[in-house]
Amino acid sequence: MKIKVWLLALTLLALTTTTVASDKPSSGPDSWRQATLKWRADRAARLQAPEGWLSLIGLEWLKEGDNSVGSAPDNRIQIAKAPAHLAVVRLDHGAIRLQPPQGGFPKDLFVDGHPPQEQPLYADDAANPSKLKVGTLTVILIHRDERIGLRIKDLDAPGRTGFHGLRWYAPDPKYRVRAKWIPYNPPKMLDIPTILGTTDKLPAPGAAEFTLAGQTVRLEPVLEDPDSKELFFILRDTTSRATTYGSGRFLYTELPDHGVSQPGEVWLDLNQLINPPCAFTPYATCPLPPPQNRLQIAIPAGEQRYHD
Repeated sequence: MKIKVWLLALTLLALTTTTVASDKPSSGPDSWRQATLKWRADRAARLQAPEGWLSLIGLEWLKEGDNSVGSAPDNRIQIAKAPAHLAVVRLDHGAIRLQPPQGGFPKDLFVDGHPPQEQPLYADDAANPSKLKVGTLTVILIHRDERIGLRIKDLDAPGRTGFHGLRWYAPDPKYRVRAKWIPYNPPKMLDIPTILGTTDKLPAPGAAEFTLAGQTVRLEPVLEDPDSKELFFILRDTTSRATTYGSGRFLYTELPDHGVSQPGEVWLDLNQLINPPCAFTPYATCPLPPPQNRLQIAIPAGEQRYHD
């Protein structure tokens, strides 16, 4: 049933999409280079934002029933910087509910900007996911496969306060390629492995094909949700052996010039290849490249390894 809903949504997207990729950079190479450098600076700023990936300090999976949360050793989930007894999170066959700990909620705890009460909580796949804040900590709930977890972020996380910048290959216009778009009608569902050892199913609306270093390259992107306005490529090339993140990199692009269901073209700026969140924190839950996107060529463009 879920796959049918995806396919219906993709069909509607294909019929209504009119996004057009530009034929070439809007101005000369110097302007393109400056725009690329600004885009990279903006990426670094997003990573270091108060709730960016560099602030992530923990991921704890809920068990069925009551999960006590706080810094005291009698909690099932211990968070060092939290009050001794922060809350009780009850998981009941997928339903999540916030309950007060013995002695009541801490006075500086807020849920979605309001004082807490006994109430339902919602994970990140809901329309309005819940957010708990106390002191410098932020806690959200994530739904992965059949599990619900608490994702914990801290304004003072060492990864955030000790951020030393990103490393990139020099911008090179030859890695901005115009690819042939080959639609899949209907879209096919890809098995996307994850770092958790699970497999997600995501829709691939087609394939992008281009020539690089004299070789024909074919990549299959996915859509992260039915309303996506961009293609999401998860790929790995041979630079992963030495200079780029070992598990692969991500690339986001505009939709093809004639929509996802029609043949056309799509621009891939490989200078915008980026590391997944797992390159910065062990508490992320990243997808990995499917076999067809594990390339046997080098793409010395985009973001390099963050950790040596």
